[in-house]
Amino acid sequence: MARNALPLLLVASATASAAAEPPAGGEDPVGIDTIVVTGTRIEQTAVENGSTVRVIDAAEIEALGFSHVLDAVATAPGVTVNQNGAFGGAASVRIRGASSDQTLVLIDGVSVNDASAPGGGFNFARLDTENIERIEILSGSQSTLWGSDAIGGVVSITTRQPGEGFSGSLFAQAGSFGTVRGGASVSHRGSAGDFRLAATRLNTDGISRADERNGNAEEDGFESLSLSARGGLNLPRGARLEGTLLWNDSDAEFDSFRFGAQGNVGDGDEVSQTEELSGRLALKAPLFDGRLDNLLLVGRAEIDRGNFSDGERSFEAKGERTLFRYQGTLAMDARNTLVLGAEREESSASGNDSSINGLFALYEWQPADRLTLTGGLRSDDHERFGSETTARIAAALVPIPNLTLRASWGQGFKSPTLFQTTFFCCGAPAANDDLGPERSKGIDLGAEWRPASGLGHVGVTVFRQDIDDLIDFSFAIGGYENIEEVTSKGIEVSAGWSLIDSVTLSADYAYIKARQNDGPPLQRLPRHSGDLALGFDPSGPFSGTVLVRFNGRETNSDGSRLDEWTRIDVNVRYALSERLELFGRLENLFDVHYQQILGYGTPGLSGSVGVRWRY
Repeated sequence: MARNALPLLLVASATASAAAEPPAGGEDPVGIDTIVVTGTRIEQTAVENGSTVRVIDAAEIEALGFSHVLDAVATAPGVTVNQNGAFGGAASVRIRGASSDQTLVLIDGVSVNDASAPGGGFNFARLDTENIERIEILSGSQSTLWGSDAIGGVVSITTRQPGEGFSGSLFAQAGSFGTVRGGASVSHRGSAGDFRLAATRLNTDGISRADERNGNAEEDGFESLSLSARGGLNLPRGARLEGTLLWNDSDAEFDSFRFGAQGNVGDGDEVSQTEELSGRLALKAPLFDGRLDNLLLVGRAEIDRGNFSDGERSFEAKGERTLFRYQGTLAMDARNTLVLGAEREESSASGNDSSINGLFALYEWQPADRLTLTGGLRSDDHERFGSETTARIAAALVPIPNLTLRASWGQGFKSPTLFQTTFFCCGAPAANDDLGPERSKGIDLGAEWRPASGLGHVGVTVFRQDIDDLIDFSFAIGGYENIEEVTSKGIEVSAGWSLIDSVTLSADYAYIKARQNDGPPLQRLPRHSGDLALGFDPSGPFSGTVLVRFNGRETNSDGSRLDEWTRIDVNVRYALSERLELFGRLENLFDVHYQQILGYGTPGLSGSVGVRWRY
């Protein structure tokens, strides 16, 4: 089946976010509907932004029935995900071939990367979509915008905003593998301020993490509880005080190391318990008749992890991040905007701590109605590794109506993690004092055409990214050292079209060629990947989407290869009334057997049904 689908997906592959994007920023000067991008620190419409950014909003997530952020992020071109077993298995996200540890993840502007993890990456397995307003994926080196860790790109997540007046919702869902999911929310927005409170619960018996086809029959369950809170107070003279909080507590069963088995994994009595917290308190205060927007922010992210084997604790780790930020945005006039900012981030894990201070400046200039130029410079000073300076430039041009040309170049860096700077073994007397930051630079060129009819779009982006001084473990020195280089280059294609008023077809495709030290292709990275989505939304109560996902062959750590795979999912919704809706989902419609990581299984044909009430 996968081979039959490949020719189609080589032309274009799809994602829900490529479907006709709703206007959120009005119309630009040439009449093209646009959305507003906030992750670039200067709010820009799509035609003003010179970087590659994919925006996935709550409506698109709901249309495809995604319950986890991992599934939504996976639909973006150039993004690769790997999970060691469904339902709570450790899940990583890679952008344009960069490792998952080189992907910076922000929730409401606060970094949530795990300070206690060896590489400092973020595990997407536990993040539910129910409380997510939008996801922005910035591809390429973005350290000028966000500092350390943003080598491969940034995933910026915004939690859901309160609705106008008083509103609320309830939902319940049940499906295969004993899966039960439900939640509730309540919110209010008025002239004095607003708030939103929400809770979501997921319980499932799951499947065996170690592939059942290898004789592993034990089910590995997953339990997760998420609480979300957001509130804001409108102050005099346009000022505003707001806070957000996102908390998750989860238990995930997993399988044991078994030498000689496929992927060296087999049935075992192992449990991982994780508690995560992220939040922020922010004051926004405009001055000079709104020309200068000031933001003062304090953010916090915590993670507490523990593993149990046969009921006995076998591992524990706790990581903390504290962020202090000031950003001032000055609208000098209609064509010039200046952003100045300062940040300090403090991290701690396992009794060790570090801090890094950053200063940044961004400038947007629009010399003509159809040309936007953006530049930036940033200096970060790490208490141990010294200063790093990064730069970024981007341009967006509309040479003729409905055609946008984009180009961007940027630098990135990633400071060694606390674990990498303190761990040593194998006879080494101490950790490697010569360990230094990873560095990157990348460039991309793109073009997007949207017809005046507004019925679709076609976009193409080519990119190249070079990462130097990669950090890897070396048995020769018994610790970590800068020993590797990676070059990745490729092309991303996106297209969408309204076939008729009620039917849309959208597609995304990515080709990535990434090699380490001019050697073999990178592990767990498909050269070809993409999605194809067909959406139905007639004027009646019924709507639905069919999503085809394709993942090309990948190389394993042992040199073997994982086969390519194609999976088809179907999501339908039926409105019983203005407030009550039924929904259902079928996953892996043709029961395809595939693996994302060697030795770990994935669900076959499965489904769920649910009901949602909104007030």
